[in-house]
Amino acid sequence: MPFTTWIKAGTSATALVLATAGAASAAPAVEEPSAQAAVVTLRYDDSRAAGWEAAIAAGVASWNANVSNVRLVEAAPGGAAEIVIVATTGWPQATLGPVRPGRQVRVELGSQAVSDGYNKTRIAAHELGHSLGLPDTKPGPCSQLMSGSSAGTACTNAVPNVTERSRVQSNYASALALPVVTDGRTLIDAP
Repeated sequence: MPFTTWIKAGTSATALVLATAGAASAAPAVEEPSAQAAVVTLRYDDSRAAGWEAAIAAGVASWNANVSNVRLVEAAPGGAAEIVIVATTGWPQATLGPVRPGRQVRVELGSQAVSDGYNKTRIAAHELGHSLGLPDTKPGPCSQLMSGSSAGTACTNAVPNVTERSRVQSNYASALALPVVTDGRTLIDAP
């Protein structure tokens, strides 16, 4: 084989190897977490919230669909959780966050509100909002998730509005600079 044919074959093979290597290394770079905003994962334990499972799942789904830098995930049985959710007979209440990874807040889903006609999914999403750092906005319209009971028993909205989503996004904007303390107040959501 003449020398120029060797050069052409070698150049083509090198180009093919480099193109293949470049394509292989380029694909993972797109998926690399550093190229995306950091996502804070918060685990919740609802093992003591019998009867509220569907409402909690819907409330979690609402938050996960509406904010991008914090994710709520169910804790493994017996595992650690930042948000402990329990069913009670009183009025719903929660520790005001924003809760940070490794810390813990408590959500009480009170059956008194359900007995009075309030929507379980709205209650669960509202109380999770407290855990994410949102205070009550009472009185307020049904379009504000954090207006809670002041929106009335006919209100079933369990979706945070633009302002509420923005505040949670801001609360979890920098995973590296998150303070380790919460507000610590317990907010009781009675009318």
